[in-house]
Amino acid sequence: MARRPERTERGALRLDPRLLIGIALIAASTAGVWALVTGLDDSAEVYAARGTLTPGSRIDADDLDVASVHLGASAGHYLAPGDLPEGGLVVVRTVEAGELIPRSAVDALDRTGLATVVVPSRGALPSSLGPGTTVDVWAAHRADRDTYEPPSVLVAGAEIAAVQEPEGMVDSRGRSVELLIPREKVAALLEALAAGDVVDLVPARVGAD
Repeated sequence: MARRPERTERGALRLDPRLLIGIALIAASTAGVWALVTGLDDSAEVYAARGTLTPGSRIDADDLDVASVHLGASAGHYLAPGDLPEGGLVVVRTVEAGELIPRSAVDALDRTGLATVVVPSRGALPSSLGPGTTVDVWAAHRADRDTYEPPSVLVAGAEIAAVQEPEGMVDSRGRSVELLIPREKVAALLEALAAGDVVDLVPARVGAD
């Protein structure tokens, strides 16, 4: 009598080869998508200005925030953690608060040719005046005790570096303004302040002829 083929044991798992192929294709597709997404993640950590930075000021890591942004190939144009040398860098052009810091906006040396002069405010300052604002410095020379000559522009296009508030309630002085002006104008401005001339700051007309 012929022998019957042995039956597969009840409960044994039989895998369809097509199922195995499908699982392999899904796994390969998932890995490919993950590799693509990872390759497209071109975010880089760069520095951003915590506050407005003005030319001639020296900055270090305490003056900056770290931002993770997608810059692609242009990431190398911006200041990144690890780029700050000991002693910091000097700002050579105004960088607004929150702005990423281009490498071209800083230098190891102060090449701006600017100096800082503090000018007391004779009255309330317009709310629009703050760090980074450009102003013209007008001065009226004191001819005698009660007479002044017609005012004229002493320094054109000066930039405000900071506004100093009075210290304490007993300080009778008003606000003072730190101005960045060309070094060759420093002597004339200090002379006007020492002589008691009337010095006022007037917002400059950007783009005026």
